[in-house]
Amino acid sequence: MNMFTSVLNRITQEDGSLPGEPLGTFKGLLYFVGAPTLIFLVITGVVLLSTADRKAKRSTLTRIE
Repeated sequence: MNMFTSVLNRITQEDGSLPGEPLGTFKGLLYFVGAPTLIFLVITGVVLLSTADRKAKRSTLTRIE
């Protein structure tokens, strides 16, 4: 299995590339799951706070007399 992995790495790398240390499981989850989720929640909060005034003004008229 180790031989297959080393051959696959040589095939898929570009000339002159120097791969670094592999990314750990915790850092991978943090970078690719945690950070996008946090960014999504921050953007959602900003949008909700910026549109809160419009929602309150729009709901003042409830019936026509």
